[in-house]
Amino acid sequence: MTESLNSFNAKRTLEVGDKSYDYFALDAVEGMEKLPYSLKVLAENLLRTEDGKNVTTKHIEAIANWDPTAEPSTEIQFTPARVLMQDFTGVPCVVDLATMREAVETLGGNPNDVNPLNPAEMVIDHSVIIDAFGTSDAFEQNVNIEYERNEERYKFLRWGAENFSNFRVVPPGTGIVHQVNIEYLSRVVFDNDGLAYPDTCIGTDSHTTMENGLGILGWGVGGIEAEAAMLGQPVSMLIPKVVGFKLSGDIPAGVTATDVVLTITQMLREHGVVGKIVEFYGAGVAALPLANRATIGNMSPEFGSTAAMFPIDEVTLDYLRLTSRDEETIDRVGAYAKAQGMWLDPQSPAEPEFSEYLELDLSTVVPSVAGPKRPQDRIELSKSKDQFRSDLNNYTSTSGNPDVQDFVAEGGNPGKHGRSELPSVAPESFNLARTSDGRASNPVKVDYDGEEMVLDHGMVAIASITSCTNTSNPQVMLGAGLLARKANELGLQSKPWVKTSMAPGSQVVTAYYDKADLWKDLEALGFYLVGYGCTTCIGNSGPLPEPISEAINDTDLAATAVLSGNRNFEGRISPDVKMNYLASPMLVIAYAIAGTMDFDFETQALGKDKEGNDVFLKDIWPSTEEIQKTIDASITSEMYAEDYADVFTGDERWRALETPTGKVYEWDEGSTYIRKAPYFDGMELDPAPISDIKGARTLALLGDSVTTDHISPASTIKPGTPAAQYLDANGVERKDYNSFGSRRGNHEVMVRGTFANIRLRNLLLDDVSGGYTRDFTQEGGPQAFIYDASQNYQEADIPLVVLGGKEYGSGSSRDWAAKGTRLLGVKAVIAESFERIHRSNLIGMGVAPLQFPEGESWQSLGLDGTETFDIEGLSSLNDSEEIPSTIKVTATKEGGDKVEFDAVVRIDTPGEADYYRHDGILQYVLRGMVK
Repeated sequence: MTESLNSFNAKRTLEVGDKSYDYFALDAVEGMEKLPYSLKVLAENLLRTEDGKNVTTKHIEAIANWDPTAEPSTEIQFTPARVLMQDFTGVPCVVDLATMREAVETLGGNPNDVNPLNPAEMVIDHSVIIDAFGTSDAFEQNVNIEYERNEERYKFLRWGAENFSNFRVVPPGTGIVHQVNIEYLSRVVFDNDGLAYPDTCIGTDSHTTMENGLGILGWGVGGIEAEAAMLGQPVSMLIPKVVGFKLSGDIPAGVTATDVVLTITQMLREHGVVGKIVEFYGAGVAALPLANRATIGNMSPEFGSTAAMFPIDEVTLDYLRLTSRDEETIDRVGAYAKAQGMWLDPQSPAEPEFSEYLELDLSTVVPSVAGPKRPQDRIELSKSKDQFRSDLNNYTSTSGNPDVQDFVAEGGNPGKHGRSELPSVAPESFNLARTSDGRASNPVKVDYDGEEMVLDHGMVAIASITSCTNTSNPQVMLGAGLLARKANELGLQSKPWVKTSMAPGSQVVTAYYDKADLWKDLEALGFYLVGYGCTTCIGNSGPLPEPISEAINDTDLAATAVLSGNRNFEGRISPDVKMNYLASPMLVIAYAIAGTMDFDFETQALGKDKEGNDVFLKDIWPSTEEIQKTIDASITSEMYAEDYADVFTGDERWRALETPTGKVYEWDEGSTYIRKAPYFDGMELDPAPISDIKGARTLALLGDSVTTDHISPASTIKPGTPAAQYLDANGVERKDYNSFGSRRGNHEVMVRGTFANIRLRNLLLDDVSGGYTRDFTQEGGPQAFIYDASQNYQEADIPLVVLGGKEYGSGSSRDWAAKGTRLLGVKAVIAESFERIHRSNLIGMGVAPLQFPEGESWQSLGLDGTETFDIEGLSSLNDSEEIPSTIKVTATKEGGDKVEFDAVVRIDTPGEADYYRHDGILQYVLRGMVK
């Protein structure tokens, strides 16, 4: 670590017990004491990294004199203490680092110099797919399949762990990255050779913000930014606005942390917090368990904020103690936070100054779900049935099937036959075509597993307890187990067409389920352990049983998924499911029993008990006291100590992998998983001048809220698509296609899946969804795959643009949304507004993010995507350090008419301008390393 210039004489000594630490005291600079917690962390970072160049006294004074009401304008360089990765986004990082070693050698440098300078840790958690479910050996089956599919990737990652210094890998089957982070990897306050400073961490997953619940400032970035940070580059940012969110009151009985976070998500999305940090304060914070704070922090990307911070207090220390941190660490965290004014005292009359204010009385929160396609679309549970029926009209227009109506009306049971203890389900429970209320219906008979049943719109095809958001929270996880126990005792069962699964965030969950003796009850309802990883929430839900899948697709049913996750965007969870809902783990089980989203838990019984009495949700819902009693009796710090004792060692499968050798990786040209990245091909030591964009055509014409899930390759690889054609040509059988996520280390696969989401609507085409566009290199501009058209454009040396609407690029921090855009030949994206991470990632890949003039859009300007675009002014960056505020765009229509407008340049900081001048952040770092 470079020694700070210490211009403010801030370096002091902190005595903690019999140990002493150096630290940079905030009170050495006037004005720091009034800052919000998150800005105090940034201010300390500047004091500690002051070098007179990237960080100067002016930067430190700017943050000390922060004006809460001013629009952000001061650029600072933030140096995170560590980098966190999951394997989907982490594999490309290691591929790029390996490629950089080779490129450094080619340019005359030392390849051994390419190592993370800051601690970098990866948790392999995104590769497990729920192929097997509903059986006691589902976990073993899925892990075996995971290793078969990903052996090549895992060998590569082991090579990285053994050959890059400062890089550690948590093997598969251990837990979800964000839960492992807060339970083990997080430091909260670092001790670096006697220097104490706040733990700050950026990650290659947007839900890195889960650590905000522990008082750790960090957020998700693209893999390209993470790589640069690992190599010592600071993160360029503007001193942000901070939104104060006051919490008061207590969470009422029957309300979960999931309900709280869905309420907060809705409030903050409506308020608007993109580019801002949210900081929680008030008496309600002190009463909030750490797990609930982590749940709220986890959802920061769903709010749209950069981070969602909770300051350090006694609750933080209690959590560190619970998770088996040593007392020296705990004492250091408490003493440091108090010394720096970073300790939360709920009784203190003084409150920090914030840019904006919101407040939530926790006692007003009610049970909720969110859907059918965005996390901020909260629905009160009591209104969920009516809202589902309203939303269903957007997903289907079919009418009923009279044959099946007769089958049910005559007593046919849509559930499994042969279970005498289960009651028959009346026709009205499934809302088959009833003209009285106009509900769309298209019931279909299905023979599944030797039984006959009826499926209809709204059927719950997937019910999954999954995702870091909730599986780290013992209150909702043990609550789900207790609900399952009561349901099992009363004879309730999940509907047979529901694919049920349990994917805990760490093995600690299994330990406390064992201690509470809850596994047998969860398994009785089909919730068997399927893996420790991000499964359903990232689209790794696995295939539905074939008869169910065929019935859904043959009759175009609007099937639903209910998951305890944070993401429910269209096309994300399963290609067979149209409507996705976020819910607490308890409600996931309840919907599995109901079998349909068309259900009112207040008025409709879930079934009958063994005596024939109606059983309602309230009859099986565990009390707050019951949950807390189970927590107290079932969770110990020893569980965490035992679980993480050999966290980097892995099981026999991991240890048995044959690992490549050599400091420079030997690429296998026949690999379909790991390929040398193309970004440095032909790169010179000095960058070529920036050129204006001439004669560009539109690759995609898009509307509002196009997410990185729409752009980035994700989920399964569909036969017949360009990615599948590539795999076919390379001898990969269809059963071995695996997911896009598992093939992120192969750019040839990934570029073919960019802009190929089945729900993407490219408005260059009429009423067409999926990865298609018009290819204007051909007569008449016929429909073509986006990848195929881009290849034709690049062969013809025609640059490309993408036109978008509001909130372009919201969603996960997927670097491949930017990498794929670049490799498709896109030079600029012109949208009405951008989400923070994707805008930054585009610049990091040499793609210019431009905005339509305020209040304008491609629609209002009369553009339809058939125009030829000239973009003038980017070349001015060659001759000036100044970033132009606007540049001229001329769109020429086929008949010669022109539409001209001044596009706002969203290269926001000098650091970003440097990256753009070098055609990308990695090229900038590489050239600096060699020079």
